[in-house]
Amino acid sequence: VHRAENVDNPKVLRSFMEAFQEAPIPVVIPLHPRTVKRLRRIRLWKRVSESENVRVLPPVGYFDFLILMKNCRLIMTDSGGIQEEATAPPIRKFVLVLRISTERPEAVEAGFAKVVGVEKEGILKALDEALRREAPLPEKSPFGDGASGERIADLIIEEIIPELEERSGQVNQY
Repeated sequence: VHRAENVDNPKVLRSFMEAFQEAPIPVVIPLHPRTVKRLRRIRLWKRVSESENVRVLPPVGYFDFLILMKNCRLIMTDSGGIQEEATAPPIRKFVLVLRISTERPEAVEAGFAKVVGVEKEGILKALDEALRREAPLPEKSPFGDGASGERIADLIIEEIIPELEERSGQVNQY
């Protein structure tokens, strides 16, 4: 949870934290310092940080975050990037999008995500439905197969480097 539209709105931030505390499964949440500051401002930090059901973590690095995503049951987020990454073949997790809309409709259309809004009741209802969900996730990500880096490297080696060598008259071994 990091978007200004959510974190800077006390009603929405309270709704999220109450939903996390009442969730039927434990919730692990890495919190940005700005979010912690807002929680302190609305006097929710102590309750959230001491909750039996919520495990608050400091911000984690990218690879640690990928490990958290890979090993969780499902993901609740307001992040567009996380919606995409959740569809990657090594992760493949269902996502509850804690927003009114998403800039990643492909994830919703493919069956990887559901936009659930920002109200506690809607989040908890969607969470319950997601936990009972029996439909398998799609095999393919709507955002690609995860091999674009290899294809880019191949293109550079096979086409761009030879063209540059030809232009410069140099020959190098790769």
